[in-house]
Amino acid sequence: MKAAYTKPFLTAIFIILADQIIKTWVRSHMFMGEEIHFLGSRGMLHYTENNGMAFGMEWGGAAGKLALTLFRIFAVCGIVYCLIYLIKHKYHRGLIMNVALILAGAVGNIIDSTFYGVMYNYAPLFHGRVVDMFYFPLLRGTYPSWFPLWANESFEFFRPVFNLADSAICVGVIMILLFQKHYFKHEAPEVNSPNSEMVEE
Repeated sequence: MKAAYTKPFLTAIFIILADQIIKTWVRSHMFMGEEIHFLGSRGMLHYTENNGMAFGMEWGGAAGKLALTLFRIFAVCGIVYCLIYLIKHKYHRGLIMNVALILAGAVGNIIDSTFYGVMYNYAPLFHGRVVDMFYFPLLRGTYPSWFPLWANESFEFFRPVFNLADSAICVGVIMILLFQKHYFKHEAPEVNSPNSEMVEE
């Protein structure tokens, strides 16, 4: 039974370590706003930091930042409990691994928001900024004049800058949504009705 816990938790640990190694390298080798192109103008490392949620979204200033960090910590506790429950009750391995990805991503960003402010001496505990670096502006253009709300405004896909932890969360969530029927497939229990036991005369 212990072997069933090894793969998902080792996967989560590996992703967390990889996420922190990338963030540490970016922080120590790049300055804020610097870009390193590896797919021309369509893919690059772009060093930025944010105070809020995944993909650079923010909410509620300093108080919102603290609330978000504390919420993340409680959420991780819930995810750990969920993962152990799924393993213990022998749910689909794909579901277990995807929950492990979500756990890894959540922990990766919690480390930033909880400890980075203190580690790098710019903010108190729980007020650190999350390091983001992956940027893929695959498509740029301008909305046509007839387009509602954003007529003649520029657009860009994919605009958000993100990190490995964000990617792990998104992959885990998307896979669960795509394969939920397969993951949660079960046979209905047989129900013996009183009539089924009656013998026709």
